[in-house]
Amino acid sequence: MSLSSPAIEPLRFREALGHYASGITVITSHIDDEPLGFTCQSFYSVSTNPPLVSFSVMAHSASYPKIRQAGRFAVNILSETQVEISDQFARRGTDKWRGVEWQASPLGNPVIAGSLHWLDCEIYAEHSAGDHLIVIGEVKALSLQDATFTQPLLYFKGQYRNMAA
Repeated sequence: MSLSSPAIEPLRFREALGHYASGITVITSHIDDEPLGFTCQSFYSVSTNPPLVSFSVMAHSASYPKIRQAGRFAVNILSETQVEISDQFARRGTDKWRGVEWQASPLGNPVIAGSLHWLDCEIYAEHSAGDHLIVIGEVKALSLQDATFTQPLLYFKGQYRNMAA
């Protein structure tokens, strides 16, 4: 059964969803001696058995086709000190890796220095959904950094936010 309703205005829809706080990640991969990456806030867990996570990416993304070709990616969960990293990887047409320290994960994906945690994944499935792709990855390795005094980078109502102590 379908209810007819007036069309949802994209800006209003985006504003409504902006009231949902989310963490910020940078999805990375590496192919042909080229590190790849983009900022992503549409990230979530899917399953614990097998361990699956998912992110959404614009269908016309410049970075994702190469990540698909690599067949693997890392999820870098950013810490509150990494606002500049988030901004840098959100820009198009620039050298996203300029000045960024990283090391290779067990699968060969870039792990950004200072990230709160990281997950190393192989692409498990991909689904088309409107103007986005939903990518599901199977986690093959992970690292939990000592986060005793570190908080995640959050995004809420169009701004970066800190968690209250």
